[in-house]
Amino acid sequence: MAGKDYYKVLGVSRNASGDEIKKSYKKLAFKYHPDKNPGDKKAEEHFKEISEAYAVLSDKKKRAQYDRFGFAGFHQRYSQEDIFRGFDVGDIFGEMGFGSGDIFSQIFGGGRRSAGFGASAGTGGRRRNVGSSMEDLFDGGGFGKQQAYAQKGQDLTIDLTIDFMEAVSSCEKTIEYMYDGKKKSIKVKVPAGINTGQKLRLSGKGGKGGPGSAPGDFYIRINVNGHPVFKRKGSDIIVDKKIKISEAVLGTSVEVPTLNGTKKIKIPPGIQSDTKLRLKGYGIPHFRKSGKGDEFVKVIVKTPKNLKEEKKGLFDALAKEGF
Repeated sequence: MAGKDYYKVLGVSRNASGDEIKKSYKKLAFKYHPDKNPGDKKAEEHFKEISEAYAVLSDKKKRAQYDRFGFAGFHQRYSQEDIFRGFDVGDIFGEMGFGSGDIFSQIFGGGRRSAGFGASAGTGGRRRNVGSSMEDLFDGGGFGKQQAYAQKGQDLTIDLTIDFMEAVSSCEKTIEYMYDGKKKSIKVKVPAGINTGQKLRLSGKGGKGGPGSAPGDFYIRINVNGHPVFKRKGSDIIVDKKIKISEAVLGTSVEVPTLNGTKKIKIPPGIQSDTKLRLKGYGIPHFRKSGKGDEFVKVIVKTPKNLKEEKKGLFDALAKEGF
């Protein structure tokens, strides 16, 4: 990204606050994160750019040097290794449901050998290769110059499939897996509102580190099964409700399913097919936030088939009146 303006890369002004810079990075990182764009090299390059920009602008000392000397002058004083030293976005990615170690070692060429392990939890476990942690950015990675760092333990990742209603109300799972030839198990509480593709991190529950170093982390990547009635869109749910033509014209009251039973709602006269009626707060709990999404009832007007002659006559009469 030679010559690029870090502020423009993150879409913030030069006098932006630290919170504004962090907010912009979170938004862009979520958009371009490799987990959301598998195999997309262009997205990966954007992800590298915004991460480098954030590594500089989120550090007061580095930002001051960048503001004083500009891009070229800054890079005469800081190598890429220096820029990323001490850079930690684990909490940011954790909030978004992503891991950090595996991704950074992959896109920046981390050097530590991956290890394999098998795992199972109901229908959710499968064998995976696991990557390395953030320290690999500077431990034999793609920045050239090697440093003597204590080797953090390996990060472990497993896929876990849960039912739709378990994601709505939270659940606790016991995960069994094989690591270093031994069968192990770990318990995890899955928060309400989690969605497919999000990750949970159990800090320090991964592979053992070297002497004097911390263990790795344990990541659980979630897959949520579908539901026969509810369709999910973020924290909102959509349910279809069929009504008769007469009910659409005259209005009616109907019972609709919700996540907590049924609710009676009014259908206004003259409603059109595919109209959505909103039930505020009847959706899925927001993941690790207060409040809930909404339920949308999609009204579908049924067209009758195989009408008897007398009923066809009624529609003929309506047609003559312009209906």
